[in-house]
Amino acid sequence: MREAYHDQLGQLANQLADMCGMVGDAMERATTALLEADLALAEQVIGDDAKVDDVRASIEEQSYALLALQAPVATDLRTVLAVIHAAESVERMGDLALHVAKAARRRHPQAVLGDDVKPYFAEMGRIAVELAREATDIIRTQDVERARQIEDADDAMDDLHRHLFTVIMDKDWPYGVASAVDTTLLGRFYERFADHAVSVAKRTVFVVTGRMPGYGADGDQEL
Repeated sequence: MREAYHDQLGQLANQLADMCGMVGDAMERATTALLEADLALAEQVIGDDAKVDDVRASIEEQSYALLALQAPVATDLRTVLAVIHAAESVERMGDLALHVAKAARRRHPQAVLGDDVKPYFAEMGRIAVELAREATDIIRTQDVERARQIEDADDAMDDLHRHLFTVIMDKDWPYGVASAVDTTLLGRFYERFADHAVSVAKRTVFVVTGRMPGYGADGDQEL
């Protein structure tokens, strides 16, 4: 009975990892759609978002069943609660990829981004996908050290986001107000995607150590 229960916990973690991989793929496609004004890819991301929602619903249903029927304690309880919270973060990552794809579709056949900011979004997209894939591996391996290192990539995303603002706010910005608004919102989508990936990694630390990452003396969040 106990062995079957732990198999169920393992299946939950695997589903969460699969879901994280799905949103990483979604952001990769959405970024390509954004940079290349690729309507077919944008539509694929939009259509596939329901699959992410379905996985989250399945994870929650199974998690609540385990809580109700097994009354887990200690590490097992941490695992179930962490999966529930992490699934919420991963679903939000999928929603952010969806927003990027919808922006590409809305402006098609015109490009959403000006040439001056495309390199920023190419790099932000690369980092976002890297973070999602790293979070996927962390869920599968429960590697606390890798979870602690993931915030370095998030810092790189934050730096790009800040630099992006300097470009948008430049008095010589040539693309108009609508483009500035689109660019600002899109930058925020990528930044939040990265934040949620870090949150998923923190949940893994919680499962393994029993402690959520806290704050250091300088006020920054620690992993």
